Amino acid sequence: MPDLLLELFSEEIPARMQAKAADDLRRMVTDKLVAEGLVYEGAKAFATPRRLALTVHGIPARQPDLKTERRGPKMGAPDAAVQGFLKATGLNSLDEAKIQRDPKGDFYIALIEKPGRDAIDVLAEILPVIIRTFPWPKSMRWGARSGKPGSLSWVRPLHAITATFGPETEEPDIVKFSVDGIETGQTTYGHRFMAPAAINVRRFEDYEAKLKAAKVILDPQARKDIIFADAKELTFAQGFELVEDQVLLDEVSGLVEWPVVMMGSFEPEYLAIPEEVIRATIRNNQKCFVVRDAKTGKLTNKFVLTANIEAADGGKTIVSGNERVIRPRLSDAKFFYETDLKTKLEDRLPKFEQIVFHEKLGTQAARIKRIERLAAEIAPLVGADVAKATRAAHLAKADLLTEVVGEFPEVQGLMGKYYALAQGEDASVAAACEEHYKPQGPTDRVPTDPVSVAVALADKVDTLVGFWAIDEKPTGSKDPYALRRAALGVIRLIAENNLRLSLMKVAASALAGMSVKSADAEKLPSDLLAFFADRLKVQLREQGARHDLVDAVFALGGQDDLLMIVRRVEALGKFLESDDGKNLLAGIKRASNILGIEEKKDKRAFDGAPDAALYGLAEEKALAKAIGEVQAEASAAVAREDFAAAMSAMAKLRPPVDAFFDKVRVNDDDPKVRENRLKLLNEIRSATRAVADFSKIQD
Repeated sequence: MPDLLLELFSEEIPARMQAKAADDLRRMVTDKLVAEGLVYEGAKAFATPRRLALTVHGIPARQPDLKTERRGPKMGAPDAAVQGFLKATGLNSLDEAKIQRDPKGDFYIALIEKPGRDAIDVLAEILPVIIRTFPWPKSMRWGARSGKPGSLSWVRPLHAITATFGPETEEPDIVKFSVDGIETGQTTYGHRFMAPAAINVRRFEDYEAKLKAAKVILDPQARKDIIFADAKELTFAQGFELVEDQVLLDEVSGLVEWPVVMMGSFEPEYLAIPEEVIRATIRNNQKCFVVRDAKTGKLTNKFVLTANIEAADGGKTIVSGNERVIRPRLSDAKFFYETDLKTKLEDRLPKFEQIVFHEKLGTQAARIKRIERLAAEIAPLVGADVAKATRAAHLAKADLLTEVVGEFPEVQGLMGKYYALAQGEDASVAAACEEHYKPQGPTDRVPTDPVSVAVALADKVDTLVGFWAIDEKPTGSKDPYALRRAALGVIRLIAENNLRLSLMKVAASALAGMSVKSADAEKLPSDLLAFFADRLKVQLREQGARHDLVDAVFALGGQDDLLMIVRRVEALGKFLESDDGKNLLAGIKRASNILGIEEKKDKRAFDGAPDAALYGLAEEKALAKAIGEVQAEASAAVAREDFAAAMSAMAKLRPPVDAFFDKVRVNDDDPKVRENRLKLLNEIRSATRAVADFSKIQD
């Protein structure tokens, strides 16, 4: 079966756009092929700085023929309807139609056969449309062609389009079309400097091989592997270690077509700057990797760069040029750092009076005061020193006004720690300056120092309560203030530090410190708690746990101790994995379903204690006795927070529940007996609610 080779050759495509562009090209072409009835065997897309390429193999040579039936008017319909039907279907007369009998009458049916087209003709039709409508984040128009302004909007000037199609055993054909005056062909170009001559290609295999011979590595992953392996080998050979950086590796691989790894150096005096600042300077400005000493683990005055050319002088000029650029950048960073050290953190705080955090929530200074107050209230609950937590909250945001953070925002918090230590602050206070932002994602480290935990919770809860108070909640996929991340951060801080906190009390305390007052102030803490429940479900789902169990626990009400909720959910999950748990759930669901039907029918609830005198069967008496024992035992276990024991108690209900449904007819002919048995079913539901609302659990 034939294969397609498509290449779009242009000026340099920004590295950040390449991966998505390759994926978009593959998706758009293959979606169109399938829509046209051309089901392919496989497809793969590639990107380099100067080209997007796609190979699709196993495409049928022709579309399948289509046979469809089209229903027409009834027999005896007006002539106008008949003529319209004939014209629409291409029939010469009604003699060419068949008649279909129907309860509503006899109808004319046209059998329409549409022969499939050659796949190359279909490709010639769909590919230019895809090119013209390609979803670049940013695009441009350029130059005139044949005296007319260019009409194509593309990320960078497009120079050539290669499009070939054919079976492996034959010479492929060119898929002929043009876009903005650019005619398709089978000519591409190698490396801009080392092999700029035109290359004639046939299909993907020789295309990739000829590009490699022309100093172009087509596959982005292959370029990454080369850069990583060569950088590791180069640093190891000199007794160093590469500081790995996957994001930077992805970017650098998109800047070169023929990666050549080299090492440069800078003056040792710059090592007095914090390592993170050196790394940010070299990474952000020159896209270079930093290097550690293999023995000490400390940063060295070396860096690794990736060139796009095999230079005649072995790369000396390239290395020297990078060193010449990095040197003043590090000099600036050193100046910023040393300047910052001259001003104490607290001396910067008055500037926050003029910086608005949010127009409805006041200034940054007001927010810092709120966080201080809340951190002092949370500190005793998490085992933190109140004075240290207050001091840390007071200083935590100050580094936002420093020169280094202004230049490199990614080191906020971290620089606060360095500056706090430099001015003699307590180690816990300094650590909290960095760690109060954490955790910032599902894989980020969770602080364990109590002072850091207190300030981190205060910071996140203040943010959540503040935006809830002004009704700026996340909606759909929109979350401009990262409130979902803040809520997940609170959950992880509590769960992973085994903290016992009443979230509603903490939220209410935070709200009391707000200058803005919510219209629904009384509902706000419980509304926010529901948001935490949703975030907890997301986290449990990502961990492979059952999120419906969260609903079953939250449905009991009054549950704002997240640690206990997590433990209860874990115990409930283990119980429901057992045979006793599965069967008891089925029995409880059956009881709830019967009750629901009968309550709806009678328009009443069957609450209240059953009358023991009306028990006529041994199974009723046994179930009533078991319910009483289990309810007491489970409630006592829950009270002492032994949820595993509570589940074991629940398991004792399984035999009497099974026996009851096996032997007892709930809807007895005697109304009093029926009512009593329904009350007994309600007792099952009530007893199990000591552990969870089993009606919320999915089968």
